[in-house]
Amino acid sequence: MPGQTYARGLRSPAVSVTVFGLYLVGLALVLMTIPNVLLALFGIAPTQEPWIRVAGMLAGLIGLLYVRYAPHGDRPFFELTVQLRASVIVFFLAFVLLASAPWQLLLFGAIDLGAAGWTWLTVAADKRITPA
Repeated sequence: MPGQTYARGLRSPAVSVTVFGLYLVGLALVLMTIPNVLLALFGIAPTQEPWIRVAGMLAGLIGLLYVRYAPHGDRPFFELTVQLRASVIVFFLAFVLLASAPWQLLLFGAIDLGAAGWTWLTVAADKRITPA
């Protein structure tokens, strides 16, 4: 049954995915309401384009999905989040190198990669999670 035998705290895949989901929700709120404040903090030119708010909305929806689904303790879900979050840095690097995106985008990709690594370590260490 979900949640019965999991590691707790920082060693729990559910906690790592939930924390990342909350980060995404917070990032979304900022991107949808005051994106230029965040951009200024990272030295990125301000924008009036709606796409940053669209990206914020999508990040928030993904974050809510993570927060809502993480407690179910589904190993394939945890593994999929690791794969997807680890791929973000590859896309961001391509955007920087090939599409003139600001290098600071890599900082956000590093957060995704670090969080994916945290979840990967917890999933690998906790063999009690329902097998795939």
